[in-house]
Amino acid sequence: MIYIFDLDDTLYDERQFVESGMHAVAKMAKSQWQLNAAESYNTLIQLLDNQGRGRIFNDWLAQHRLATQTNIKKCISCYRLHKPNISMPQEHHQLLQQLPKPLYLVTDGNKIVQQNKVEALGIAHYFKRIFITHRFGIKHAKPSTYCFELIRKAEKCEWQDMVYVGDNPNKDFVNLNKLGMITIRIMAGCHKDAKVPTSADAKWRILSLTNLAELAFI
Repeated sequence: MIYIFDLDDTLYDERQFVESGMHAVAKMAKSQWQLNAAESYNTLIQLLDNQGRGRIFNDWLAQHRLATQTNIKKCISCYRLHKPNISMPQEHHQLLQQLPKPLYLVTDGNKIVQQNKVEALGIAHYFKRIFITHRFGIKHAKPSTYCFELIRKAEKCEWQDMVYVGDNPNKDFVNLNKLGMITIRIMAGCHKDAKVPTSADAKWRILSLTNLAELAFI
């Protein structure tokens, strides 16, 4: 079997990255606009929990009459480009060490952001190759199978010999299911309650990555 993993909310809890980014923005705001860093962080987290990430910087800056396009862009850039303080559970490290090789990583998102996450987690050495889909163009982000096809060709294997572990049923599994891949959904993170047609959902569901070894084909 060729094991392929998603990154966010699969190998680690993405909430860690979000909170790390808010800390970075709050620290920047203290330097740029003399705002109290602790108060800024608490407000950002409150806005996040109440309304999500969509307009969080717009609304927070508006509270301080600082909501210019320039300032909003500064916050977005700081959030995306900061060096994140994130970690992966030790049990996940052990699993990646124990699984048969090679392993691959396929993740969507800004290429600098995702690369910073990989470096902060210290996981690059587990994988034969890491595919950040946006490096190949947004059209090749999931649900595109482009990066998976590159893996299949490199390994000279059949689709049914490949396993993908992800968390987002809105895009991770639908096209891979059609090809006959084994798909596994981690029931965690912001998509844990998402409901999709059976054809779009993973063939297997597990509560956490540590349950992967319990599946019969592992």
